[in-house]
Amino acid sequence: MEDLKYEDNPDPGRWRHRKEKGAGRSAMVFVVVLLLFGVLGGGAWFGWNRYSGYFFAADYDGPGTGEVVVAVKKGDGGSAIGATLETAGVVKSAKAFVNAAADDPKSTTIQVGSYKLRKQMKATDALAMLLDRKNMTVNGVTIPEGWTKMQVFEEFSKKTGIEYAEFETAAKDISKLGVTAEWLKRTDGKKVDKSNIEGFLYPATYELPEKPTADGILKAMVKNFNAEMDKLNFAATVQEKYDISPYEALVAASITQVEALLPEDMGPTTRVLYNRAYSGKFPCECLQLDSTVNYWLRLQGKEGKSSEKLTVDELHGEDNPYRYNVKGMAIGPISNPGDIALKGALDAKKSPYYFFVTVNAAGKMAYGKTFAEHEANIQIACKNGIPIC
Repeated sequence: MEDLKYEDNPDPGRWRHRKEKGAGRSAMVFVVVLLLFGVLGGGAWFGWNRYSGYFFAADYDGPGTGEVVVAVKKGDGGSAIGATLETAGVVKSAKAFVNAAADDPKSTTIQVGSYKLRKQMKATDALAMLLDRKNMTVNGVTIPEGWTKMQVFEEFSKKTGIEYAEFETAAKDISKLGVTAEWLKRTDGKKVDKSNIEGFLYPATYELPEKPTADGILKAMVKNFNAEMDKLNFAATVQEKYDISPYEALVAASITQVEALLPEDMGPTTRVLYNRAYSGKFPCECLQLDSTVNYWLRLQGKEGKSSEKLTVDELHGEDNPYRYNVKGMAIGPISNPGDIALKGALDAKKSPYYFFVTVNAAGKMAYGKTFAEHEANIQIACKNGIPIC
């Protein structure tokens, strides 16, 4: 299966090219023609045949026939797009497209995505079709930050017709999907479940190939995850700064993605998780979060509940590895965190706080060092209409 393409946001980055200096091109060609035919005489045809391709790019004359889908990938420049079009039989030569793009300032607005074009098109016509968003194919699946693996499987199943169970089967061994060894260990003695792909399904917009498979889709998502982690230098940074495994930091980011709403709260919220699990100063050295308990309920096919509706058994049942008072960082991620939450896990500045709560409709968090401070913050939230009282 070919790699899925992805976009970091709904407004994909635009490719750029450097406009070639075209001034004097016609005059130069004219001089070469004179040299070849006037001076070289009988050898002119050999010289012309050898050098004409440098000045005159091979191009088709007509509007083209049939239909072909071509992809403009993130980071593609004019030469890369031209090469793609030539390989697909859309244009006669990549150079013809590069020349057409260099002469049209609008060419810088070509968007990442797949396009329906025709074969054997004049390069300028191919460019015009790429500039017309009506020719873009609508075959993308957007995965928002904070979705669970169940939501991801459901969405791809709906968009592709692939059975949900096929995604479950494909995810039984994440090491076979591209999750590397550094993500399969922890520093706290807990084991990483190699059958749990939660956390590794990086949120983005994915464009489906013509014949997608569950295995191929998940491999592409993990490949995307790996690329983003490399950009952030995630593994090395968390090990150096916090002396914890990359997986534990990923778990924390997945919880923060669910708990915090504002970018500025991602780091401080993650620090509270680190303080609870690792400082040795929080009484149970546990997380005590409804979000982890609710994740367990969802794994059982149940709906999540508000705090006051969670039962004692749901909060503390021994069969629940995500239970309220289990010691240390949670056994696994509870969502698939995005870029901001992951950066929060990297930049969780030291603080004395062990509690957090959302205190207003805008999503602002308040933090407390003691339970008494936390209770005071909860009262503020109640006064602001936050439904936690």
